[in-house]
Amino acid sequence: MTIVETNDDLVVVDCGLMFPDEEMFGVDIVINDFTSLREREEKFRALLVTHGHEDHIGGIPYLLRDFPKIPVVGTPLSLALIRAKLKEHKPGEWNAREVEPGDRVQYGRIETQFVHINHSLAGACALAIRTPLGTVFHTGDFKFDQTPIDGDPADFASIAKVGDEGVLVMLSDSTNSERPGHTLSERIVGEAFSNIFARAKGRLIVTSFASNVPRIQQVVDQSKRYGRKVAFLGRSLQNVVQYARQLGYLDIPEGLVIRLEDVDEHPPEQICVMTTGSQGEPMSALTRLSVRDHKHFKIVPGDTVVISATPIPGNEKAVSRTINNLYRLGAHVIHGSSGNAHVSGHASQEELLLMLNLVRPRYFIPVHGEYRMLVMHGRLAQQTGVAGDNVFIAENGDVLEFTKESAEKVGRTYGGNVMVDGSGVGDVGEAVLRDRKHLAGDGIMMVVVTVDAEEARVVAGPDLISRGVFYLPESGELVDELKAKLTAILQDCSVEGIRDIGNVKEHIRSGLSKAVFEKSRRRPIVIPVVMEV
Repeated sequence: MTIVETNDDLVVVDCGLMFPDEEMFGVDIVINDFTSLREREEKFRALLVTHGHEDHIGGIPYLLRDFPKIPVVGTPLSLALIRAKLKEHKPGEWNAREVEPGDRVQYGRIETQFVHINHSLAGACALAIRTPLGTVFHTGDFKFDQTPIDGDPADFASIAKVGDEGVLVMLSDSTNSERPGHTLSERIVGEAFSNIFARAKGRLIVTSFASNVPRIQQVVDQSKRYGRKVAFLGRSLQNVVQYARQLGYLDIPEGLVIRLEDVDEHPPEQICVMTTGSQGEPMSALTRLSVRDHKHFKIVPGDTVVISATPIPGNEKAVSRTINNLYRLGAHVIHGSSGNAHVSGHASQEELLLMLNLVRPRYFIPVHGEYRMLVMHGRLAQQTGVAGDNVFIAENGDVLEFTKESAEKVGRTYGGNVMVDGSGVGDVGEAVLRDRKHLAGDGIMMVVVTVDAEEARVVAGPDLISRGVFYLPESGELVDELKAKLTAILQDCSVEGIRDIGNVKEHIRSGLSKAVFEKSRRRPIVIPVVMEV
């Protein structure tokens, strides 16, 4: 999420989500902190959407909870995908404004032009945001594909014209800034698919990102060419196919698509199933297929599985596990960039340099990438003539201020992560995560004891409950030692006249923690439950 703010007006570019890392136990997704927007609500004019990928639209349902009337501006497919997400959240009415590439919208004194670029999703646009001080050019996610599947290359003329008019600052996609050369055209994947479809003797199962409309079209085209029916597996994929087809982004002949339940009615060599799960997500369709956990479809020996994607950093183990499971079921797996079965949707160094030379910004902010990628992109900008002092490597929450004479970082705003866990938004913080990490690492022990409050003596217990520390049925001797320790602690409390339940609990907690550590070198969370009668 990027905020562009002037004295009188404010617009937001995209509002995505990210998935939790391995340290965020139990967290479903992570979204932006909207506090800075709440503090500027009177200036907030519009949300401008570059394209419909999750990392750019996934946070919109949560944003609209706070700002239900704010205009959401995007191309038809972007808005259709947002609409599908909103149905899951049931937010009520929302203010959608549909635009086409080339259109301009005005909010306050900020005018924004949507400029067509290529990406792995139809309808992607760069944004030329014209403010009273100057133009902010945001590339969104992009690549320069000279032979795109839809026959519609990026609008070089409009990009160059924006550059000729003068650009104050450019924000540009840094995902592939470390990769030399050019990103291969999506059409290369079609050639690879043709070879795969021609050689496969049994059923074909192809997985990619659900929103990769050009990739879906390639699968459809090759299925038609080689006489295969297509079934789509996975709700998100089915939604994208439905909307893209309705809007004219997908050309699927009548009769080519069949229901998954009808696959077995056709010979194996006449079947292609396209599915979600290219990243090894635990509940995704491909992951479930790899462990034979799908009601309507099973992987069998002779199937060919094509994983038309590369693992996102952090997902490598999950993808590898899925591939191994598929091989165990007798499938042949084609994965990664082997045989050009996948190409990136992001610009490599030569395309990034071309964008910089077309736009020729005075200031440059690399975005959308890990820190090292931002640094590399900043170096590329300097090669095109951007002064080193005019390149800003910004992190979440950084505030950059531009004037006619200068630009500088002037501080930080609310840039922290807001974690979503179930229906709770923001109620899981560092303290909760710390406890969850502790539980995952060392487990939990509960002590249940009943005491006579007046006489300060034990009536029942102490009983031990262990989860993730010891398996009690196999730890009889250790359990007896710990119970003896607890009995001694309670007797000491009685002798010393300690009757305050809080103090008794603290003695139990500290004493048992010490005893467990001495016996096992483990530090579980200890929860005493003391009941009075």
